[in-house]
Amino acid sequence: MEPVSVGLIGAGPWAEAVHAPMLAAGPHTRLAGVWARRPEAAARLGAPVYERVEELFDVCEAVAFCVPPAVQAELGLLAAKAGKALLLEKPLAADLDAARRLADAVGEAGVASQMVLTFRYAPATKDFLRRVSGLDPFGGHAVNVSGALHEIDSPWRRERGAILDVGPHVIDLLDAALGPVTGVRAHGDPLAWTGLLLEHETGAVSEASLSMAARGGDGVSRVAVYGHRGSATLTGDVLGPEVFPAMAAEFAATVRAGGGHPLDARHGLRLQEIIAAAEAQLA
Repeated sequence: MEPVSVGLIGAGPWAEAVHAPMLAAGPHTRLAGVWARRPEAAARLGAPVYERVEELFDVCEAVAFCVPPAVQAELGLLAAKAGKALLLEKPLAADLDAARRLADAVGEAGVASQMVLTFRYAPATKDFLRRVSGLDPFGGHAVNVSGALHEIDSPWRRERGAILDVGPHVIDLLDAALGPVTGVRAHGDPLAWTGLLLEHETGAVSEASLSMAARGGDGVSRVAVYGHRGSATLTGDVLGPEVFPAMAAEFAATVRAGGGHPLDARHGLRLQEIIAAAEAQLA
């Protein structure tokens, strides 16, 4: 398969550490160029730097985003209208209306899309979901606790907290394991501790505990599912070096197929709907 030429939007630390090396490494993708609001940062990523985002669109088949949610929603619209496939970070947007506009634009343009829900590309996660499918599950619990708010320089994370940052990961895993989430009840504080009670289409129920404000310790990330035929647990240490090449390979296959990935923009919108409902209850 000819490598998919991907333009990268964004040049922050995560773009430099993950997105640019992943896309440049091949063999399924090729880093065609970079656009960022700080050209001097983009110059460090080892690819041609473009002054205008439209110039980046001219040299690529697909666009990967590594920018804040509001910026992704704004520029994702332009990329979709330009006919480019999209590799989208979570959350899809900063708010539900913007997420709907982006998902609708992707659908109207008929372009492929895929979300960077990192855990879903880990072999251990795929094995976990296979095991869960045989348990006749009725419930589960997830926890994602860290001190990240004290360590990162990210205005949107400091404003919105764990529910918008790690919430998409946790809700997505529970949704995949127990069936589509149909309802949420939330309590707590996104900048301290948030609890979610999720209802699933299958009749299962689950709980999630989220915090990025804990000081001390190494943090914890875990999903446990319980069923009539046993239980299964996934821990947060599954993100090994094979995850990002696997994600790039899946994205390339999605682009060549013209779409059809289960973690597409419409799935990202569904996660955002759940998060928006929870945030409204916490307001």
